[in-house]
Amino acid sequence: MARKRLHYAPVFLSTDEITAQVARGVKAGELRKIGPRLYTPHVTDDPRSVIQRNLWEVVGLLFPGTVVGYRTAIEGGPSPEGTVNLVGGYDRLVKLPGLIIRQNKGPAPLAGDRRFMRGLWLASRARALLECLRPSRTSQAGARGLPRDEIERQIEQMARVSGEDAVNHLRDQARSIAQELGARSEFDELNSIVGAILGSRTGPLTSRIAIARAAGEPYDPGRLERLQELHGALVRWNASPRTMPYQSATAFSNAAFIDAYFSNYIEGTEFGVEEAMDIVFEGRIPEHQPEDAHDVLGTFQIVASRDEMGLSMADERGGFEGLVQTLRRRHEIIMAARPDKRPGEFKEQANYAGATAFVGPELVLGTLSRGFELFRSLQEPFARAAFMMFLISEVHPFLDGNGRIARIMANAELLAEGHQRIIIPTVYREDYLLALRSLMRQGRTDPFLRMLDRAQELVSRVDFDDLGQTLETLRAANAFLEPSEGRLIMPPM
Repeated sequence: MARKRLHYAPVFLSTDEITAQVARGVKAGELRKIGPRLYTPHVTDDPRSVIQRNLWEVVGLLFPGTVVGYRTAIEGGPSPEGTVNLVGGYDRLVKLPGLIIRQNKGPAPLAGDRRFMRGLWLASRARALLECLRPSRTSQAGARGLPRDEIERQIEQMARVSGEDAVNHLRDQARSIAQELGARSEFDELNSIVGAILGSRTGPLTSRIAIARAAGEPYDPGRLERLQELHGALVRWNASPRTMPYQSATAFSNAAFIDAYFSNYIEGTEFGVEEAMDIVFEGRIPEHQPEDAHDVLGTFQIVASRDEMGLSMADERGGFEGLVQTLRRRHEIIMAARPDKRPGEFKEQANYAGATAFVGPELVLGTLSRGFELFRSLQEPFARAAFMMFLISEVHPFLDGNGRIARIMANAELLAEGHQRIIIPTVYREDYLLALRSLMRQGRTDPFLRMLDRAQELVSRVDFDDLGQTLETLRAANAFLEPSEGRLIMPPM
């Protein structure tokens, strides 16, 4: 008679009641031991994989009722070297394939700790931070705590995302449990960090972002990481510079018109090109779209000025304050007909593009400042233009008009050095937006740089001396089509 096959959980503990059954299962190759009294029916899988898939089930089976604490409670999983830190009635260490479980002696759940999976508890953030500040004899790779600069970053991030009230609440909670946790000295250190970051007291800080917040100039570290990635790619970029001969006043004006027209069309200001010519060159403001018409006029006013477009932010005389003043001045000109968009003023509320949140209002100046430090180290005009375009697009310092400002700032870097503009025609809009999004979300620099290079190549192949001929060339290139209607065809040299 065939032996009845039992059904087991993915991981389980052997007990006195089933020990004989488990032994038979192991002998038959149906079960595999992966830890002390710990078994799995997934005998063909790598034990590391089984444990990883069932992490908290394993921890709960071997250490029931304990508190997930120290860095594990903050990071939400094992440390880089594969350690989970718990708090229980005594010290204990269990080594499994791909996982170390370290139980540290300490108190049972305290106020603020929450019930977790499989009978475990999860330490409150206040408790976990106090635990992480405790001295540890373990090497840094296997430390149960976190470096001080990481704790500073954690607190700064809370202030940035949740506000200073949340940080003050954290400190109050830590104060209330410090004695029961036996962590008075750790609370004093945490209190010093919080006070220094919030500016309510002086004290040493080690994290750059915490120091920046304490100095009144907090920045967005995630955006800075993207900016650093782009900076590195631009240092390595080897595109041939596209210089241009001196443009006559007519050619410069015609190129500026095309620039202003397409830059506004990207943002939804959709005039026919002939109607836009009447607005710009004849001053005819349509009754049905007066604000849109003024947007085009304001953009043209800037991009048609040799003085404005000859002003590079790399000029050491202006510095960061010069960048801020230039951004505000140009935005005020473009958005003059839209007082609800606060022309010339940085945003005071968060702005979004779909589900993407741009840099928070309180982080605008600090992030721009860090980005400017990277920008001014770039030598090539194309590199400066690409970086400036992304910097403004990523920070989004204004309520509206950020895309137009970003493209204006980029082209000023090019024109100031006698290089061709970058113009994004309607047919190329999706390529532009997708490349920007890819850089913002995935850090992919190549699509962004190739897109800009191609857009500049288009401009280099267009003769702007005669506007009628310019429009014919652009129509032949499909420049005025919607992206769904065709693709960009590069004009002949």
